[in-house]
Amino acid sequence: MFQKILIANRGEIALRIIRACRELGIRTVAIYSQADAEALHAQLADEAICIGPSAAAESYLDMERILSACIAAKADAIHPGFGFLSENSKFADMCRKCGITFIGPSAEVIERMGNKSEARNTMIKAGIPVVPGTERPLTDAGKAKEAADQIGYPVMIKAALGGGGKGMRLSQTAEDFLENFKVAQLEAIRGFGDDSMYIEKYIEEPKHIEFQILADKFGNVIQLGERDCSIQRNHQKVIEESPSSVLDETLRKEMGAVAVRAAKAAAYENAGTIEFLLDKQKRYYFMEMNTRIQVEHPVTEMVSGVDLIKEQIYIAAGLPLDLTQEEITLRGHALECRINAEDPKKNFMPCPGKLGQIHLPGGFGVRVDTAIYGGCEISPYYDSMAAKVIVHDRTRQGAIQKMRSALGELVLEGITTNLDFQFQILDDEDFINGNFDTSFIEKKFQMEKE
Repeated sequence: MFQKILIANRGEIALRIIRACRELGIRTVAIYSQADAEALHAQLADEAICIGPSAAAESYLDMERILSACIAAKADAIHPGFGFLSENSKFADMCRKCGITFIGPSAEVIERMGNKSEARNTMIKAGIPVVPGTERPLTDAGKAKEAADQIGYPVMIKAALGGGGKGMRLSQTAEDFLENFKVAQLEAIRGFGDDSMYIEKYIEEPKHIEFQILADKFGNVIQLGERDCSIQRNHQKVIEESPSSVLDETLRKEMGAVAVRAAKAAAYENAGTIEFLLDKQKRYYFMEMNTRIQVEHPVTEMVSGVDLIKEQIYIAAGLPLDLTQEEITLRGHALECRINAEDPKKNFMPCPGKLGQIHLPGGFGVRVDTAIYGGCEISPYYDSMAAKVIVHDRTRQGAIQKMRSALGELVLEGITTNLDFQFQILDDEDFINGNFDTSFIEKKFQMEKE
């Protein structure tokens, strides 16, 4: 087992990893930027190293500085968390060359599954259903339009190396395709330094269903059920839950088996997520694979009772899974609400600032993952998420009621948040009855504006 792990991240995920390591008797090293000098993750780790200025490009995204800190601290491994360098194949390869264990899949798997076209082709070869689309990335707008015309509109334009909704545009007709392609390509260049795009058929009003995977170095792969991540805006998730209310046991078992097959086809190791689109006819299509731990991993932990961060560490240390698929039992229902420092009334504009008094909810089946404390700063340099509130109850309706109660206790003075917006969703009859898809927020709240 590792003696010391460096956490190449910040905020609540860094704390989550620190706590898991502490329970395993593993020492931790935090890295922090100048903006995070007083951050909680830097205070709670056994060691903390400043790696640069506030801008992420000069700190949390600087591979050489992070590796230098790891070597100086004599850490055995690096846990990348999510975001930043967690899905960067170059960083994973640099760790390997430095003799440092990267807690995640290999650089080759990250590269293959991070490239959407390569991922699609891998799944096609394995017989996994995929959304109809181009098999190879395209850079020429004219050739891309020819492909879109052949696939049939509407189509989704996506950056081949993209993620998080960047470099993504929906084109409803041939007339608006070229303009959308140009905009998406510019976003891809700015966000990922690559102008490769691919085109796929747009599945209208789908559900976004993802399966949590664990895979060890010995070929053992299990799935821990699904998460419904359909409540999202601009492809950014707002509320996640497990299980999905639209999957019956037959479909759940079938999709779970396909997710395991997909992970095996990718020669995957560690924790990952197989993401599907589910259409109105309950047909499912592989969308992408996330080669890291997810922001919404707590809902799976709540229903499965499995600590996913510890499992990541065990797998990276070369231990076999001590769980079989038959031993995985999912109980009850879990919900997660992301509480962001943003103003929904101003198009969700980020609202950084200094927190005053805070009060975090508690009670049976209530969990809060956060790195905030009274008097701390929500920095303008990073993601605006202030906290994740997660609840677990025997039923979905019970979980919704428990979430309302928990959010009613939450106090974050000094900053503007999306708390009231979360209440609007939780109180909506369509959400309560499970009648929603990925267009829920766009349609529901656009209608309210009009």
